[in-house]
Amino acid sequence: MTDLDNNDLCRQIVALAPDAILFADQRGIIRLWNQGAERIFGCSANDAIGQSLDLIIPEKLRKRHWDGYHKTMATGETRYGTDLLAVPAMHQNGSRISTEFSIVMLNDDNGKPIGVAAILRDVTERHQKEKRMLDRLADLEAAHET
Repeated sequence: MTDLDNNDLCRQIVALAPDAILFADQRGIIRLWNQGAERIFGCSANDAIGQSLDLIIPEKLRKRHWDGYHKTMATGETRYGTDLLAVPAMHQNGSRISTEFSIVMLNDDNGKPIGVAAILRDVTERHQKEKRMLDRLADLEAAHET
């Protein structure tokens, strides 16, 4: 095995992970965007870095997102610390995708929030299969009742 220090290992893991790994600063500006994010959201790191998280947040969800984001940055507290979250996101082509993700709050040496890292997975295919199964079950139950 080659002699990689922990920083090199972390950089390679983040860069090459198939899941999207991103970091947004306290203003919600994307500062880190890995290859997984490029694949899932269809947007290169060069195009994403420096952009608002609005890049991946569906328009109708933005107000709710930003209300929570600004509150979290002001208080340093989030109710989503260890929870796996499920929300729709937006691909660069405008299509909606289903994602599950966890977040990591990052703070400076004084404990003040500097931003949020997120690890996201595209679960669109699974979500669509579950919806089709639920629809089929509802059809079968309706047919059984008649």
